[in-house]
Amino acid sequence: MQSIAASEVDVPRLEKPTRVRQRIIALIFLITTINYADRSTFSIAGSEASRELGLDAVQTGFILSAFAWAYVAAQIPAGLLLDRFGTRKVYTIAIASWSLLTMLQGFAGLFALHVFAMLFVMRLLVGAAEAPSFPGNARLVIAWFPGSERGTASAIFNSAQYFSLVAFAPLMAWLVHSFGWRSVFWVMGGIGLAGAAMFWRYIRSPVRHPAVNRAERDLIEQGGGLIHMDEGGRAARAPSLRDMRRLLANRMLAGIYFGQYCINVLTYFFVTWFPIYLVRERGMNIVEAGFAAALPALCGFAGGLVGGYASDALLRRTGSLDIARKGPLTVGMVMASAIIACAFVEAQWLVIALMALAFFGKGVASLGWAVMSDVAPREQSGVANGLFNMFGNIAGIVTPIVIGYIVATTGSFDWALGFVGLHCLLTIVAFLVIAGPIRRVTLAD
Repeated sequence: MQSIAASEVDVPRLEKPTRVRQRIIALIFLITTINYADRSTFSIAGSEASRELGLDAVQTGFILSAFAWAYVAAQIPAGLLLDRFGTRKVYTIAIASWSLLTMLQGFAGLFALHVFAMLFVMRLLVGAAEAPSFPGNARLVIAWFPGSERGTASAIFNSAQYFSLVAFAPLMAWLVHSFGWRSVFWVMGGIGLAGAAMFWRYIRSPVRHPAVNRAERDLIEQGGGLIHMDEGGRAARAPSLRDMRRLLANRMLAGIYFGQYCINVLTYFFVTWFPIYLVRERGMNIVEAGFAAALPALCGFAGGLVGGYASDALLRRTGSLDIARKGPLTVGMVMASAIIACAFVEAQWLVIALMALAFFGKGVASLGWAVMSDVAPREQSGVANGLFNMFGNIAGIVTPIVIGYIVATTGSFDWALGFVGLHCLLTIVAFLVIAGPIRRVTLAD
């Protein structure tokens, strides 16, 4: 009996994994919500600001697109910085920088500076400052989550683009109505600075976070999580020109990059022209538009969670990345193409219902970052994700300008809705036809 008792004492109990990664993704979601709210400040304040500052539709389109010019151009440098200095440091500086620049936009027209030039430059700088955000999100997901959880984790942070308008569009609309359009930039910039402090305090790599136990680290690493990838001095090697050529020439990556561009056409319509569309085309006032925009945004948020969960469930059931990632994407983009029907209906409630269906579908289909966590080369994750985000956000340059010209030329948003809907269908072609089978890219010889 003594030997049995002794053995019972000597056998250690299995340690239950902590769940710090859930808190990490919650913080990433919060920061990305602020990120997208800051991107959409001018779309909410734009009607009032344009009227006060004397900006026409074409100038407004260029200001709305300015963010994406710098955002796209800075993706590769952002990826290199993330690989070299680590996510925590680079991302925190980025959050603080874009928040300060958001606040500065509220001073447009108060100084002896050309209003259009000042707003265009400020939006350019905000775009450059936000460049590390989504590659940083992707790096954190790769480091903190096993493969079987990455679809859901990626969908959570990606769905923040919709939740940002659910949370902040009514607030920003109320600020415009009650305190003027400038207050939107000042309040949102202040919220961003608080987010930067929170991010710096809590984010660590899995091997350095004080709240993570060994069991959770093992669970992540055994599931394919790269827990050592963000270890400061253990940075990835610098990419060679040959590496870059191989990434750019890879057919699968080309299809993924083009698909992300197409899906982002709908994203950028939503965060730039959509509130203005509700005011100009559908006759809503700014407060009504703010609340009306929240319903499609909420549906997009729900769709993102559904798509991520469904993708991971399909992966566990079938073991096939192609079925798990491309299945929800195809179904979602078919639903998203319903945005075209808004050009043929008159009732406001039906327009909002169709937009809600379109953004729910877009949310379901938003698995690009999960796909990148499956395929990005381990040795150049930051750069590969930077390229993905760069090509995807070319839509942020094209969409606001094209829609601005369409509206200025035709006096209507009908053809603009067709432009967006066509790109929903092209997304399916990109992932099913061009990309081919999903597999991890390797640059090692």
